[in-house]
Amino acid sequence: MVKAYLRYEFSAAFGVITSAANPTYDATGKLLFTSSLESISVWNAKQGSLVRQLSPVVASSSCGGSPSSPVAEVTVLCIAPAGTTIAAGYSDGTVRLWDYESGECTVTFKGHKSGVSCLRYQGTAAGAGGGSAGGALLASGGRDTDVIVWDVAGETGLYRLRGHKDQVTDVVFLPGQSKLVSASKDGSVRVWDLDTQHCCQTLGGHRAEVWALDVNPAGTRLATGASDNEIRVFAIRDPESESAAAAAAAPSSSSAPSALRDHTVLVPMGSVRRGAASHERVALLRFSGEGQWLGVQGAGRGLELFRVRDEDEARKKLKRRKKRRKEKATKKAEQRKEKAGGQQQQQQGQGGSDDDDEEGAAGGEEEEEEDTLKASDELEAVQLVAAKGAKLRAFCFAPPAARLPPGVACRLALARSDNAIEIVDVSSDSHAYSPFSRLDLPGHRSDIRALALSPDDSALLSASSAGLKLWNPRTGSCLSTMEGGYGLSVLFAPGNKFAVVGTKEGTLEVFDLGAASRVHVEEAAHGGAVWALAPLPDKSGFISGGADKTIKFWQWSVVAPSSGGSRQLRLAHVRSVAMADDVLALRVSPDGRLLAVALLDATVKVYYADSMKFFLSLYGHKLPVLCMDISSDSSLLLTGSSDKNIKIWGLDFGDCHRSLFAHGDAVMSVAWVPGTHYAFSAGKDRLLKYWDLDRCELLLELGGHHGEVWALAVSQFGDFVVTGSHDRSIRRWERTSEPFFVEEERERRLESLFEADLEATAADKDTAAAGGAGGAAAGADATAAAPAGRRTLEAVSAADAIIEALEVAALEMERLRGADKERAEAEAEGRPPPRPLPMNAVMQGLAPSAYVLKVVSGVRASELEQAVMMLPFADALRLLGYLPKWLEAGGTAVELTVRLAVLVVRLHQGQLAATAAARPVLMRLQRRLRAAAQGLKDVVGFNMAGLGHLGRRLKEREGVTEGDAVLPAKRQLMA
Repeated sequence: MVKAYLRYEFSAAFGVITSAANPTYDATGKLLFTSSLESISVWNAKQGSLVRQLSPVVASSSCGGSPSSPVAEVTVLCIAPAGTTIAAGYSDGTVRLWDYESGECTVTFKGHKSGVSCLRYQGTAAGAGGGSAGGALLASGGRDTDVIVWDVAGETGLYRLRGHKDQVTDVVFLPGQSKLVSASKDGSVRVWDLDTQHCCQTLGGHRAEVWALDVNPAGTRLATGASDNEIRVFAIRDPESESAAAAAAAPSSSSAPSALRDHTVLVPMGSVRRGAASHERVALLRFSGEGQWLGVQGAGRGLELFRVRDEDEARKKLKRRKKRRKEKATKKAEQRKEKAGGQQQQQQGQGGSDDDDEEGAAGGEEEEEEDTLKASDELEAVQLVAAKGAKLRAFCFAPPAARLPPGVACRLALARSDNAIEIVDVSSDSHAYSPFSRLDLPGHRSDIRALALSPDDSALLSASSAGLKLWNPRTGSCLSTMEGGYGLSVLFAPGNKFAVVGTKEGTLEVFDLGAASRVHVEEAAHGGAVWALAPLPDKSGFISGGADKTIKFWQWSVVAPSSGGSRQLRLAHVRSVAMADDVLALRVSPDGRLLAVALLDATVKVYYADSMKFFLSLYGHKLPVLCMDISSDSSLLLTGSSDKNIKIWGLDFGDCHRSLFAHGDAVMSVAWVPGTHYAFSAGKDRLLKYWDLDRCELLLELGGHHGEVWALAVSQFGDFVVTGSHDRSIRRWERTSEPFFVEEERERRLESLFEADLEATAADKDTAAAGGAGGAAAGADATAAAPAGRRTLEAVSAADAIIEALEVAALEMERLRGADKERAEAEAEGRPPPRPLPMNAVMQGLAPSAYVLKVVSGVRASELEQAVMMLPFADALRLLGYLPKWLEAGGTAVELTVRLAVLVVRLHQGQLAATAAARPVLMRLQRRLRAAAQGLKDVVGFNMAGLGHLGRRLKEREGVTEGDAVLPAKRQLMA
């Protein structure tokens, strides 16, 4: 009989405050968004509390997803300029749009072949969470060197802009123009005309990779940051409006044609040197929401602030610069005259008219250059914000709507590399910065090296380099934080009120969990790192083992402080036993009879726990055993090693029952499920695996961590398991009531590998095709546009569904025609009519055209274009034949019909022109399509006009202006 098991599935992740992506505020400044690996954390910026997490749905293996592949990590965040939407780019090239009020993912875009490196909404205020109208378009840049422009309202990709030769590092829309600017590691800055979808200007003056750029809120200046120590500034022109103005002002002037030919958008204004301490490359560059500040973050610990002077201040600076230059030139001229001799002066006076004219012309050119503003006239370096103890990952300015206290010029949120957010205020007077708040308690500063669950599963302890944290494993909330040494092992004392931590320094630290403090340190516990702690089954004490080649027995003792107060736990050393090598792991059998000791020489020694008499020596691992556990019935020993294997040993005779290749890297932790012979193992390959060790079969692969998994702990009833990782996250996996079978799970794993290989092959083909097209063009059209989407398994499934629907509809139409023919023959021969045809269950009683419409409407808008592109021409022609029928039915599918018609005609224009059967369909479509689209446009316009009229009447009835109506709501939000 085939055995069924209960499935474990990912339940929650906690402990990560900020990861790779940039933080960003919402429009009010009350909410702060950070990336927490694959999730987006929404924090209350004032209280420092977690409001909610936006997490993508994990595809479980029961649904055909890849069980071992983690969800991609968030790489970049961008808040929409209006509404409650935030866009997130992921490391697998996906872009998701989230409604952070409801917590739902509204749209998913798949277009990039590798990670998304930058995102920007059209109309987003620089450096702020919002504040300007727009957001209809979203631009994304990826590591695949492409820039993709997405239609947010239409939920589809518009086009892909190609031309960069390396990763696209930043993008920004130019306000008031249909232009997009992108920066890349290839050292170029490109300006794209979104109307023609081509590059209209390329700036190649940067001497190294360009890492960041931004536009000020006024839309007049663009700043770029590269790998050097200069910030380059460009003035933004609008060639179309200037050409139109020039043509209107002087239609007959000879200079008008030259003005019309000038398509330069970005005009260099010079550069500003960064401070001497800012020797790293620029990592991020952003203007504040008001445009008064420019923040330039380096790749290290420094963030340099520049104050942006207004027009009057910049002009005064220009005048002072001109005056200083004139004085300098005069002084140099006087020095030259003093050095010149009498004869030379005479010769110079006789024949110096031409030289004087040339010097005058040169001086005129310099004076003309000096009349224009430069970057140094507008930017003034005022402050260097330095992070202490960790590097900066990113930063963001608080939006203009944020309520700042008096005397504060701006507020910055700094994302640190040690899993913390620091918020600082910059003074208006001295421009000095001071810390406002710090968000660091709900997470560790470094790797989580050890985990321990309390006997009643109500508390979870995690140890790292900075100390200990106490968690509620059910809710994921951090209960307390205790500073201590570099923890490598941890266990609860009886009663769950105290805990003991073994440290890298060789000490044993006792913590009072109720008081959240360290109450005792056993300094001379070991002469090296304490790698293992094992509690005694009778709860009288524990055993410790370390790098000093000794194991030590300890007993619990309670002392009363001399000053009064509650009694404290202390450790009493009982005895020490020397080992032949470093002790890496310890376990005492649940019956208290045996003690297993793993040594650095790759062997496991088994002793009688009461007398320390040698019993067994287990050898077979090629590398040291890093972890082990003994089953609840004290019959089996499970060991995990650096050789990537786990071994099951019998404790009766020391025989190896089975050796299994378990992980792709070192096995770091193993644990039995209490009362069973099921076990979990975790390794450096970032996987958690579930085993049936009676049958020696792999049951589940649970992927989710983005770093090495150092520790795991199983609950007393096996209903959940928690893991701690190098990515600083703690993940909880819960046992569900869903059964599964080993063979089915094995088939799903093979299918997931096959599907991943298919996607990789399709991506390689697309890359090769793009490269071949680029090579054939030989640089003549190196910046051509391409379709935005990419071929995914979802798009292939959608194309298959459309083809199947077309075939079912064709068979149904043939069946209906046959029935009509039989009915006509019966009427002609005077026979009774045949019985009506039974309803087609597949089509659910719908007509063929309605059934095809239902299937096509079910395809997501972001995948429709790719699905239609994969249709053969014959199926595309059949689909085109249904479009006039949908319009004649008078339904609501006008927009979908127009989009499909444009797609099919654009993709198969040549074949449609050469196919005679397509002509009648195109003629019918031409007659109906424009009228239907105009009718829909009229309906939308009428509705908008009606809503506007109702709004005006409502304001008149209430007798308030628009500002007065909005002000109470703003006050309520800011309260």
